[in-house]
Amino acid sequence: MLTPEKAFADLAAHFTPERTAPGMREALRRMIPITELDPPGVEAIEDLTLPGPSEPIPVRVWRPFDAAENGAGLVYYHGGGFVVGDIDTHAALCQRLAAASGVRVVSVDYRKAPEHAFPAAVNDALAAFDAVHEGALAHHGFAPGRLAVGGDSAGGNLAAVIAQHRRGKVAFQLLFYPLLQLVEIKRARQPWQEGPLLSREVLKRVQESYLRSLDDVRDVRVSPLLADDLKGVAPAFILAAELDPLVNEGAAYADRLAASGVPVERVVFNTVPHGFLNMTRILPQATEAIVRAARALAKGLA
Repeated sequence: MLTPEKAFADLAAHFTPERTAPGMREALRRMIPITELDPPGVEAIEDLTLPGPSEPIPVRVWRPFDAAENGAGLVYYHGGGFVVGDIDTHAALCQRLAAASGVRVVSVDYRKAPEHAFPAAVNDALAAFDAVHEGALAHHGFAPGRLAVGGDSAGGNLAAVIAQHRRGKVAFQLLFYPLLQLVEIKRARQPWQEGPLLSREVLKRVQESYLRSLDDVRDVRVSPLLADDLKGVAPAFILAAELDPLVNEGAAYADRLAASGVPVERVVFNTVPHGFLNMTRILPQATEAIVRAARALAKGLA
């Protein structure tokens, strides 16, 4: 039986700065079937594309049984430090969210670094959201007035950026242990600096791979935590992991949203690391957390 300790050790061994981007991507693809249980069924799953700024963007749609009649939909951006991850590595998570919430989900396979540096991922994320908002998935039941954005880690970064840049169009945001800034790699007064999937070295690798120049770190499309004005941003549900180097910046973002009058709920799951939602086979809390988030999503789009 795979223990959490063995799984974390295997993952950490593959996600080291010495590994190439293709090598880390393949490692994650191989690990997902080991760390994930099969998700509940949904009515339909379909792969298609949306128009992008340079080429069509691959996406996958999940339509749950008894989908919400109001056309509620979630545009989801996967995590992976802008370097790894894809529709397949986060398929179980998206399917669980759809099944538990009754909300349609579309997962966006945005371009990744280092082949495509910033702002390629942001441009793809914006283009995909805009296409859905303009009716590209109307035949799948997505209604422009009932759209949420969501994502985990780097995907949470993209979701936060979209929520800031598409105020009035995003109805809700679902952020899972989001990466909200790349200015500070070594977190001051942060108890958890090193995790099995995220560490100072990994964050440094993300910074070097994703950015064209360190001058980009203060761009709010890279570090949405630094945005001057958060008034009018969509209500948010932020899910945090206690043993996560990003836990404090998620708390800071929740505080800033609340101070700007934005309704926000933040829930911390204890004794779990960054990335735990993709570990339903070895961490029972993962399923509980996804259901909690799914309920918040359904409520936020009701």
